[in-house]
Amino acid sequence: MEEFVNHYGYLALVVGTFLEGETAILVASSLVYSGVLEGPQTIFFAFFGSFASDWLYFLIGRLNGTYFIERRPTLKVRLDPVRRFFESHRVQILFSYRFLYGFRIILPLLIGLTGVRPLVFLGYSIVSGLLWASVVGLAGYYAGKFFQLTPRSFEENGFLVVLAFGTFGVLVGLLVKRMAQQKMNLPG
Repeated sequence: MEEFVNHYGYLALVVGTFLEGETAILVASSLVYSGVLEGPQTIFFAFFGSFASDWLYFLIGRLNGTYFIERRPTLKVRLDPVRRFFESHRVQILFSYRFLYGFRIILPLLIGLTGVRPLVFLGYSIVSGLLWASVVGLAGYYAGKFFQLTPRSFEENGFLVVLAFGTFGVLVGLLVKRMAQQKMNLPG
């Protein structure tokens, strides 16, 4: 495993944060403690993967979202409360959307649909993404330190470590999602 991480660690982190996010950065940053990966690079590559994902969905929403939504009345009805919530809490959402697990795809799409200018979204996505990568990366580092994770212990217990980080991310995400749904009066 150490050889894989040495050769592909940062690339795997970019792909992981593009596709999922928290689990990838938690696993990678937990290995910073043992010296396999470097902290600043881990934060940068985690940010980069999530940034690319956010921009893909933002551009899809901006370029094709209205056309797509208008042809799906059921989806439009479900999206309207989220859109109203976004309009009334725009700045807070633009600063914190990276932390809203379960809304990671829909929020950048919605932000693209609402007419937020690309340069405005660029600023918020940089700040939010760097903040997210730093906070989650720091949590992973301290988890690695607390559990004294090394490539060897990770290799021996990798499934359990990924399962633990994934479960933690999902539980926090579901809690945040549930709170957001209640705030927007959406069905659970």
